[in-house]
Amino acid sequence: MGTEWKITSDRPIYLQLTEQIVQRIVSGQYPTASRLPSVRELAVEAGVNPNTMQRAFAELEREGLVTTNRTAGRIVTEDKEMIENIRGQLAAQKIEEFLEGMQLLGFTGPQAAKLLTQYAQLHPSLEETKSEELPENKTSADKMEGAL
Repeated sequence: MGTEWKITSDRPIYLQLTEQIVQRIVSGQYPTASRLPSVRELAVEAGVNPNTMQRAFAELEREGLVTTNRTAGRIVTEDKEMIENIRGQLAAQKIEEFLEGMQLLGFTGPQAAKLLTQYAQLHPSLEETKSEELPENKTSADKMEGAL
């Protein structure tokens, strides 16, 4: 699929797989209502046991992001609002981690935001991504605003 699987030994593998599949869903690599590759295909691609990948899929089904259709395999949810909410939550987590790290370096929120803006302007590869509006997820938007 083009995206590398990153597996570390610090946490359960199925959780890492789940997180990476979620990231692929919210980024649009696996679009809403699309068929996901089979457990075996993804297990081979990630270099893990199919049972481990199956456990990751079971977690995604439990969360409602994926459904199983007997004839079509596993399908990404059609619930775009759910996907955008998760995307907003993940963004808020990343921003929180960034701000905590910058605080440890002695930067204030506005200073960190200024540095981030400058960095983004110097990296044209960031311009190539989708230029969509930010998700209207109140909780994550409030968290982001409060953090700065």
